[in-house]
Amino acid sequence: MSELRIPIEQWQNLTAAEQAQRLARPGQAQAESLREKVAVILSDVRDSGERAVLNYTRQFDNPNATSLRLDDKQIQSAIASLDDHVKRAIDTAYQTIYRFHEAQRPEDLSIETAPGVQCELRYAPLDAVGLYIPGGSATLPSTALMLGVPAQIAGCQRVVMVSPPNQQGELPAALLYAAKRCGVTDILLCGGAQAIGALAYGIESSPAVGKVFGPGNSFVTEAKQQVSQNDSGCAMDLPAGPSELLVIADDSANPAYVAADLLSQAEHGPDSQVILLTPSMTVAENVRQELIAQCTQLSRADIAEQALLSSRLLVVADMNEAITISETYAPEHLSIQTDNARELLPQLTQAGSVFVGHYTPESGGDYATGTNHVLPTYGYARNYSSLGLVDFYRRYTVQEASQDGLRQLAEAITTLADVEGLDAHKRAVTIRTETQRTESRL
Repeated sequence: MSELRIPIEQWQNLTAAEQAQRLARPGQAQAESLREKVAVILSDVRDSGERAVLNYTRQFDNPNATSLRLDDKQIQSAIASLDDHVKRAIDTAYQTIYRFHEAQRPEDLSIETAPGVQCELRYAPLDAVGLYIPGGSATLPSTALMLGVPAQIAGCQRVVMVSPPNQQGELPAALLYAAKRCGVTDILLCGGAQAIGALAYGIESSPAVGKVFGPGNSFVTEAKQQVSQNDSGCAMDLPAGPSELLVIADDSANPAYVAADLLSQAEHGPDSQVILLTPSMTVAENVRQELIAQCTQLSRADIAEQALLSSRLLVVADMNEAITISETYAPEHLSIQTDNARELLPQLTQAGSVFVGHYTPESGGDYATGTNHVLPTYGYARNYSSLGLVDFYRRYTVQEASQDGLRQLAEAITTLADVEGLDAHKRAVTIRTETQRTESRL
């Protein structure tokens, strides 16, 4: 790590093209190639079902895979082997996540929009949902909680979790415990784009779900987008890809805290990206030294080091410039480590989740503060929201008009139907109002 150069750059010294390049996400350049590869995988799964998913599982995860399932005995045995202190930690996180999401329950509404016309907005839980839990080099029971708890609160009847197995065909005991804590009804041993295909199209042993949730690598994110755009009818939550963190820090920030937060996201994967914005060259230099020192102590130092190659330490003119850059970048995670952090909050809305103050580490939100860690990446925070309870519902409307109510709106409806040249629309009203007039004369 000591040989790795982490440059500090002054934002105002960069050209417009250089500024845009500094804020570009890693891996976006191969978008067309990625789309084609994912399309092939999804087509294969759609055509060949479970056989295709098993083949991809053997290719990428477990070469000896013969089944996409764990039996109940295997699950219970794994859970029994889990240390009690890990179970307690999962239970604590479960409780805070449950508390925050329970408070988000949507309420039906009913309103009279005109005399005799009643309109309602109602919510119903999704019947079947799919939860994608990334695998690879890290165990992520926290993601099972972030997806499973709101599905449980909403009352989804079928909750299918997918996650890639290790080479022995196993899933981590902590993940299985979290899944059972949340009432997951079905677990499939598969990952990647093929797992998204299995959820969206269904396979022999697991019918299709109505919506897929969860973060993943670029293949998973692309697969979610593709299945949501074809005729499968499967929706997606949000584009949640490689992890991102942007930190805004001033002279009051502790460089060790800032570096620790940056590394906490850099260690997720080599395609993660972290950015520091500060008006202080001293802060930038001290954070750089902390990054070098702390990274050597990490078990995932190699991964964090790769992520730092596409990460940025940027010195800005002032806080206003930092705010402008952050709003342009729209990070997944935004940490404000300044002496007036809460005062800046109203100006910083383009982020998936915001961490305010010196004692709010980003990893707190990853695990146990209660907010959801499934967040939009790649700048989608401009238009997408963080995952919440309402995402596990669908809403629909109801309307009812009395005879008087229809008369109140008849002129507006028939006039607009004339404007749009839709005679049948008009007649659906006039046939009723004329009948009313005839009946009233009898």
